[in-house]
Amino acid sequence: MTLHVNTTDLRGQDFLTLADLSPGQLRCLLDRASQLKALQANGQPHQLLAGLSLAMLFEKASLRTRTTFMVGMSQLGGFAVDLMNEHTQIGVRESIPDIARNLERWVDALMARVYAHRTLEELAAWADIPVINGLSDLTHPCQALADVLTMREHRGGLAGRKLAYVGDGFNVCNSLLFAGALAGMHVRVAAPEGYEPDEDILERAQEIADDAGGGIEIGNDPQAAVRDAEVVYTDAWVSMGLEHEAAERREIFAPFRVDDCMMALADSDAIFMHCLPAHRGEEVTDAVLDGPRSVVFDQAENRLHTQKALLVAIMRGDAAFDELGA
Repeated sequence: MTLHVNTTDLRGQDFLTLADLSPGQLRCLLDRASQLKALQANGQPHQLLAGLSLAMLFEKASLRTRTTFMVGMSQLGGFAVDLMNEHTQIGVRESIPDIARNLERWVDALMARVYAHRTLEELAAWADIPVINGLSDLTHPCQALADVLTMREHRGGLAGRKLAYVGDGFNVCNSLLFAGALAGMHVRVAAPEGYEPDEDILERAQEIADDAGGGIEIGNDPQAAVRDAEVVYTDAWVSMGLEHEAAERREIFAPFRVDDCMMALADSDAIFMHCLPAHRGEEVTDAVLDGPRSVVFDQAENRLHTQKALLVAIMRGDAAFDELGA
């Protein structure tokens, strides 16, 4: 199962990477997330997933992903089943095909937070229900949805905006490239040599950017990337599963730390973003993370609202939003 860009309706489709969305689908999800956010803020019920259920598979620890999917399903009137890794031991206690074929008989959708992206692809190949990428070693599309909603809230329209990502060209960076390209943004990535984004990701992101009127630049100079940027973004230098590289990475990435001096190079109204958890004093200083430009907790909140829009879109489709007058 894959997303089809020739329709705005995502019902029944997998969500493994933002690259499978069209610019119109991205805008629609953001609009619906804003609508659901407003309803929640006003205390208006919107139980669009009443009677439906979501299974959540976790190979990696989680605060934001676990909480926002569980709370989101509850607010939408549905139910989430938390399948921690000790209960499933994906591919060890039970094969991936067997896990998928069991879950499709019980629940309406599956979210998985895994180490290897191929695990998601195998789950999607075997499960006859939508599969959502809660994070993999290749992409983190749910985070990127929240990121671009936050950018839109703080900076207005996204097209033409300058986004600078400084740090490890890993999964968060990969999804930002797709999201920025779909939104028509100009995305600059600065990473140490040898830590640039995946080449296949770059090629696909550039294709999307060319079609959407955006741009992508990849380099190794963090100051050049941040100069005049309207959004400055970084992520942890040592992702889960790479702890054995921690000491080496801290030395290599030290020039990429975002501090007040680096933020001073950005646009005077630039915002600072981080997907969290942050390693204070490593990739970002306390002064920046807790400073007036930081919107990191707005990002964290928006995981809830964008994922709710996504859940409704893939579990019930466009028709569900008609109930809200949208």
